[in-house]
Amino acid sequence: MPVLALVSAVLVITVEQLVAWQYGVTGIVGLLLLTIGLKANSPGVSSTGAVLLALLLSRPAL
Repeated sequence: MPVLALVSAVLVITVEQLVAWQYGVTGIVGLLLLTIGLKANSPGVSSTGAVLLALLLSRPAL
C-alpha cells in the first residue's frame, strides 16, 4: 500500500510540474480548480477548471 501511495504522489507531482512548465500559472490554477471541484463534488468549480485547461490546450489551434 505505501508503494502505491508513493507512486501516486510522484505521478501527481510530475503532472503538476509538466502543466506548470508548459502552461504557467494559469495551467496550475485550472488544475487546482478541477481538483478542488472534484474532491468537493462541486460541478461549477470543476467545470471552470476543466474549461480553463481546455482553453489553454486549444490556444495554439485558435
